[in-house]
Amino acid sequence: MSEVTNNGRPHEAEAVDPLERYSRQTRFHALGMAGQRKLMRSRVTICGCGALGTVLANHLARAGVGFLRIVDRDFIETHNLQRQILFDEADVASNLPKAEAAARKVRAINSTIEVEPIVTDIDHTNILDLTADVDLILDGTDNFETRYLINDAAVKLGKPWIYGGVIGSEGQTMTILPGETPCLRCVVETAPPPGMAPTCETAGVLGPAVSVVASFEAIEAIKLLAGQFEALNRNLILIDVWDWTWRALKIAKLREKVNCPCCKGRQFDWLDGKEGSHTTTLCGRNAVQVAHRRPEPIDFAELSRNLGPAAQARFNNFMLRFQADGHEFTVFPDGRAIIKGTNDIAKAKTLYAQYLGN
Repeated sequence: MSEVTNNGRPHEAEAVDPLERYSRQTRFHALGMAGQRKLMRSRVTICGCGALGTVLANHLARAGVGFLRIVDRDFIETHNLQRQILFDEADVASNLPKAEAAARKVRAINSTIEVEPIVTDIDHTNILDLTADVDLILDGTDNFETRYLINDAAVKLGKPWIYGGVIGSEGQTMTILPGETPCLRCVVETAPPPGMAPTCETAGVLGPAVSVVASFEAIEAIKLLAGQFEALNRNLILIDVWDWTWRALKIAKLREKVNCPCCKGRQFDWLDGKEGSHTTTLCGRNAVQVAHRRPEPIDFAELSRNLGPAAQARFNNFMLRFQADGHEFTVFPDGRAIIKGTNDIAKAKTLYAQYLGN
């Protein structure tokens, strides 16, 4: 019999069953204890920790996925709080990058799992390192360029990944098992040209729509990591939460019907750096990210001194912000910078060179 304190609670020294926190989940017959133990041994990379990524991290942390790598290039702004559920006003005031803020929240949710935040831009130079040692890759991004890169890496590595996207009240998701199901390029061979598709700036985005799509991604992740492959979705799911319309497009036969350059031709154009830009406008932000990687981290204290008092530079371990020429610069240790106040890539590159060098 266990000893108890005066208030009837077990002494701290008493062993607590680590599976107890998942008791309601393990009672679900399709998962059970065996599935839960698989979840606890699983490793996942979440690419992007904005609207979709925060919901994914929240669900998987609570479900007990043993290792979460959260990768995001961006910092938190007030307008993110409408849909990015792990963040709050204190995170905005603290100038925290999304990956770091999300990791802190996830650790508070579940201290028994391992969380690795990585503040970086996902590109062809690092995607394999970020995904090679995990069991599953999850899409929390907001652009097709990164999704095609994830698709290339997943197909090359033979790792499953789950695609999700939301604009306005509409969302879509599909589960991709390389070598078994169609890959992203089988279904969407090329991304729409710039300006031809709605963005969060032009169409907005509803928080509940994000939560629905990310929850679909999360349940697929739980099925897959628990080894319940027969229960996986094999369709492209399309949903509009405003009109309450739902479609499941049967795409299983596409892999045999199309001559996909990626999963059939083994051409990894994004992974090889043949496709995709390294400087991009950011959705709905009136901002440009300039990716200029440096071999050594930037010394923020020295940069702040060089900029002078007029720049009003302020920094922490994760980023430095300053004002110049009517633009706000956010600089990261790896040399990336987000320049707010323009959508002109050429101008952003000029400003970067002017204040941060080549």
